[in-house]
Amino acid sequence: MIRAKKSLGQNFLTDRLVLDKIVNSAPIKNKIVLEVGPGTGNLTSFILKKNPKKLIVIEKDNDLADNLNNIFKDQLTLINDDILNIDENTLSDDKVTVFGNLPYNISTEILSKWIINLKDDFWFDQLVLMFQKEVADRIISNVNSSTYGRLSILANWKLNIKKICDIKPESFSPRPKIDSSLLFFSPKENFYKIKDPKNLEKITRIFFSQRRKMLKKPFNQLFNGDKKVIDKLKIDLNLRPQNLNFDTYYKLTSEYEKLRS
Repeated sequence: MIRAKKSLGQNFLTDRLVLDKIVNSAPIKNKIVLEVGPGTGNLTSFILKKNPKKLIVIEKDNDLADNLNNIFKDQLTLINDDILNIDENTLSDDKVTVFGNLPYNISTEILSKWIINLKDDFWFDQLVLMFQKEVADRIISNVNSSTYGRLSILANWKLNIKKICDIKPESFSPRPKIDSSLLFFSPKENFYKIKDPKNLEKITRIFFSQRRKMLKKPFNQLFNGDKKVIDKLKIDLNLRPQNLNFDTYYKLTSEYEKLRS
């Protein structure tokens, strides 16, 4: 009998109505599909019924990987490894549709890694990912809200994002203590050019490390009080980090890169 391992943040989705909703949220017939964290294979079965061209699954847990191999055999390509060790850009020559019931303890790390490593030619065309509801709310937050922050700014840089639905604990086994949310991501055709996404991470980390403080201190830390940048971007240093919109952070990152070049 397969038991969920708390250390790996495992909660297996068992609700067939939710599984059906997930697999119908993106067209996958004759497409390359990647499933991250297939667990006991519940969603895997639903995906295969949609006749993808190829299904790749990445499962870290050795016991679950063996079980998936026994169930599905040659119906899929199984990679028994940690998703954080995988270079996602090498998984397929074609664009991939991704499904993931991501382990909640590393979900933001996975999403951040994928965004930071994005080439201009995206390796995926759609992401359908499940997060802890609290994390999902941060991802889809907008300026001037209490949940708006680093993750919102990073995720919205190159991606269109919409919520598909919220999912209650009783849809899982074992039941988590919190609600979950399913999000749909697709690449933006136009986005602000930043040379190194790690600079966007740095900018937002420094600004939001003191989100209740005014902008003056983090701005001076990064730009040495350069008034040209303030005037160019029309920034009021009496505001707080959550009062600056997405584009302002992308422009600040660009100005920061110019200073360092």
